[in-house]
Amino acid sequence: MVETVSGARGPFTGAHIGPQFSALGVNQTPTEDVSIQCRDVCGLNISDRCDFVRTTPDCRSQGGYLNYLEGIFCHFPPNLLPLVITLYAFWLLYLFLILGVTAAKFFCPNLSAISTVLKLSHNVAGVTFLAFGNGAPDIFSALVAFSDPRTASLAFGALFGAGVLVTTAVAGGIAILRPFTAASRPFLRDVVFYMVAVFLAFTALYFGRVTLAWALAYLGLYVFYVVTVVLCTWIYRWQRRASLVYSMPGTPEMLSDSEEDPVSSNSYDYRLGGPGGAERVSWRLSQPRIPAPPHLVHPGEEYRPLLFYQETTVQILARALNPLDYRKWRSKSVYWRALKVFKLFAFLGFLTSALWINAAATEVVNILRSLGVVFRLSNTVLGLTLLAWGNSIGDAFSDFTLARQGYPRMAFSACFGGIILNLLVGVGLGCLLQISRSHAAEVKLEPDGLLVWVLAGALGLSLVCSLVSVPLQCFRLNKVYGFCLLLFYVNFLVVALLTEFGVIHLRSA
Repeated sequence: MVETVSGARGPFTGAHIGPQFSALGVNQTPTEDVSIQCRDVCGLNISDRCDFVRTTPDCRSQGGYLNYLEGIFCHFPPNLLPLVITLYAFWLLYLFLILGVTAAKFFCPNLSAISTVLKLSHNVAGVTFLAFGNGAPDIFSALVAFSDPRTASLAFGALFGAGVLVTTAVAGGIAILRPFTAASRPFLRDVVFYMVAVFLAFTALYFGRVTLAWALAYLGLYVFYVVTVVLCTWIYRWQRRASLVYSMPGTPEMLSDSEEDPVSSNSYDYRLGGPGGAERVSWRLSQPRIPAPPHLVHPGEEYRPLLFYQETTVQILARALNPLDYRKWRSKSVYWRALKVFKLFAFLGFLTSALWINAAATEVVNILRSLGVVFRLSNTVLGLTLLAWGNSIGDAFSDFTLARQGYPRMAFSACFGGIILNLLVGVGLGCLLQISRSHAAEVKLEPDGLLVWVLAGALGLSLVCSLVSVPLQCFRLNKVYGFCLLLFYVNFLVVALLTEFGVIHLRSA
């Protein structure tokens, strides 16, 4: 067995490779040696690099359709490496476009149709289906990254990096474009929940593992957040309705069950996400609200029986999930029925778009890891830069467009509310799926040195600063505050890059 190992690894001789082979036991095989890192390929001779990436376990990709490392070191001559990197960069940009367009044009509309079929209110649909559609690129990228322990740090880098980017650079840009007064209760609620989520992720990184109970608790925190949003909105609307009834006791029909005032809405109600989302939002808000006549408020009232009867739980569930009104179905034309049938295909469209997003996210993760091997960059720095920028650029443009069109409060709320789902579901569901695949009791986490702690600390510091400074300003955010947030993000990037290249490091005892 030792001779087999020597023969298989013979071409890869060197100071940093040789000692690892001497430590192999008699009963070990070359594929069991996980101590050899794929990024060591750049320290080998050019003639040995192709065999190294083909035989080293750490160089193998989990899933995906293309082997990017083999393409770099086996299918192109070394003098064309700049051309290959350029082609990979354009391919990465195209993959980000696929993620954004698929989420905006297919994933979100299908989720919206599903929420309509299930007869969900705007609030419930906003914090569940539509929020999931808005954060689909981040969530699927995290799920793919967590499927491989070697790229788990890429998921943390992307989720934390996107959090720092959105809560500082994007939020600061909104304040610069249009100074405004933030909605106090939604802001405080979202910041507190996000701080709890970041703290749980920080503790998981500190202990270096994620157990099944921890992953379930993370998902449970998201469910609690949804319940809190719905409950807070219901209480607000009830208080608003009561105050209007008290001030106008003779005109109760003026009150409607529509969503609350847009400027104080929660972050999901009017956030459609993706390219063109801001235009659709502004069109909705520009339409006049005309109260419906009393006899048209409940169009199904005439079909209710005169004698009330008690429905079973199964009947209530079947009626709630049934998308068709049989009386209306019989009275409509054939063309209307055909259109209605093409709409239950929303579930098929949701599945198809989810598969597209998952495939694109898999290729994004694999190509970023390959670029990290070539340039000897950690997965964390790739996640907090390229992956975070690529997944957040669409949301940033939507928020800036909202701010320019006169809705900065809505855009600012989206900065803090939209990323909660990405972190909670991305980490919680990603670790849960990895535990189920590997049939293990926990997921091991291996932070990339000091950088991941710099990233987590920067995100926590930005949230604490926002939680303290925004109330001190009486929730009035001006351009000075916006420039301070932008300066914070620039300083964070500088510190992160200096840490990655070893300029900032911890002194050994």
